[in-house]
Amino acid sequence: MEPLSILFHDDFLIAINKPNGLLVHKSDIAQNINEYAVQLLRDQIGKHVYPLHRLDRKTSGVLLFALDRETNTLMQKQFMDYQVDKTYHAIVRGFVPENGEIDYALTNDRGKTQDAVTNYKRLKTAELMLPHGKFQTSRYSLVEVKPQTGRMHQIRKHFAHIFHPIIGDRPYGCNKQNRLFLEKWNHNEMLLHAVCIRFMHPYIGKHLEISAPCHPPFEKMMQIMGWHSC
Repeated sequence: MEPLSILFHDDFLIAINKPNGLLVHKSDIAQNINEYAVQLLRDQIGKHVYPLHRLDRKTSGVLLFALDRETNTLMQKQFMDYQVDKTYHAIVRGFVPENGEIDYALTNDRGKTQDAVTNYKRLKTAELMLPHGKFQTSRYSLVEVKPQTGRMHQIRKHFAHIFHPIIGDRPYGCNKQNRLFLEKWNHNEMLLHAVCIRFMHPYIGKHLEISAPCHPPFEKMMQIMGWHSC
């Protein structure tokens, strides 16, 4: 595997642009996987790393790590106090409203129901001359997403809930659209990218904004939609 793309690195923190398909760390639900971000980054920089948050295996983008226990403790408090701002881009089925809030409680893998809120803004739309089912065209939206809570698969579940599933998502997405993208463009990756993270550096007292460019699969679909580069 190619070296991980490092977006930011100082004495306390390091951020990478996680590719689609890479687990953050070992997981009981994917015991056959031998490579994961924590291990690869540790080996790449020769130092232990502490993941500060998670991204789904299928989600690409900014992933932040602490480089020591004290920094990990300070940053985890920021995450718990909702002082870290995360922004995602997603390509979804259909034309979503210009902006909105999805306030819909979710049940986690332990059966506990938790409040979950996601804000979004439509950035672009595309209508392709691509017949699908009973429709003569296919419609898509590029959305900017800001989750206010951090529930498991929150963004994926929320957009499925409002009937605008993320392209390439399984199991919450649209199987017909996923099959269309695979047959038409040989694309089967989920189009959800963590584009930016903002937070207060725990030592220098300044707000940091770390951005991640889209990976080639996402970039390819942006071009097909007729949109500018990520």
